[in-house]
Amino acid sequence: MNYSVIRYDDLSVKATCSIYRKPNQAAVLHVILELTDTAFSAEKQFDCLHQALSRILSEETFRNITPVWKRYFVSDVANQAEYLPAGGDEAVSLVQQPPLLGSKVVLWLCGIENVGVEKIHGNGALVKRPHYSHVFHAQLHEQAGTVEQQTKSVFDAYGTYLNKLNACLESNCIRTWLFVKDVDRQYAGMVTARKIFFEKENLTPQTHYVASTGIEGKYIHPEVLVLMDAYAVLGLKKEQIQYLKGSSHLNSTSEYGVTFERGTAVLYGDRCHVYISGTASIDNKGDIIYLRDIEKQTARVLENISVLLEEAGCDMQDLAHLLIYLRDVADYAFVNSYMQAHYPSIPKVILLAPVCRPGWLIEIECVAIKEMNNPQFYPF
Repeated sequence: MNYSVIRYDDLSVKATCSIYRKPNQAAVLHVILELTDTAFSAEKQFDCLHQALSRILSEETFRNITPVWKRYFVSDVANQAEYLPAGGDEAVSLVQQPPLLGSKVVLWLCGIENVGVEKIHGNGALVKRPHYSHVFHAQLHEQAGTVEQQTKSVFDAYGTYLNKLNACLESNCIRTWLFVKDVDRQYAGMVTARKIFFEKENLTPQTHYVASTGIEGKYIHPEVLVLMDAYAVLGLKKEQIQYLKGSSHLNSTSEYGVTFERGTAVLYGDRCHVYISGTASIDNKGDIIYLRDIEKQTARVLENISVLLEEAGCDMQDLAHLLIYLRDVADYAFVNSYMQAHYPSIPKVILLAPVCRPGWLIEIECVAIKEMNNPQFYPF
């Protein structure tokens, strides 16, 4: 992975970039854009980020990169949604998870080299490659009902969107993000509804689940209790998907009643893409370890992630980005210092977003990409 930092001082924007680029392979870019002057108004912060993004994509290094996915992490979604630009075919996600560096917004962008992007139903984007299609959905939600009812509606809609593409959750969905309003109270209801839906779709402990993050997050409409983003790949063979367990350090999620994979690796002819779910300070019995100790929990989370990556044949040097969620704003200074000391080059953002169990002070998710030779499969 190649890392770089681009600063646009006139815009007060720093862009931390990772790009996977190998000869005769399609490059993949991840960028975290953040403000270095957090005193600007929300409108100006959004405008500066958008100007900076245009400049990045015109840089010689990134000129053939097409945006396929954007997520805006904002401090006050109800008052900031109006600053999103109109148009564009990429999938766009907006969630209230305040950036802890003190700005009103941080932008995460994913782009792929030399692809076409088509806007599809359900606020989705279809990205076509010669052998595979990548499907990004954003902002799936329902405004009426209990958290269980909203979760069911969201998954029903997502299943319908996949079916229209001759795909299904079981065979094609690689990853979901579930943002739950008031996670301490509402998470259990989401878990129950998701489990019932998955059983209908033949996702069980005996088959598999999908990588996922279930975390605190809010949407524009206050009545929305569950908001979902999702990623699927069309054209994969069953053997191309590897479900990561990390059994020396982590237990199966089904042992404590939840239904997601610790991580999922997708094997292509030329590489491997790894999607690590939201990971916390947990042991292989499912117990929280290092209660109330942010320093030890941070180290354990990263150790757990390292074990999962190793199972996929990767390591921390293959990381494309890190999303870091904290329960307590007072832990930001330590975690920021720790991450800068140990992983200074990797694009990352630290967000205020309580995890689904109060004892977990920190949760981290990530993506990794590594060159591999799998001649039995088509290249990415």
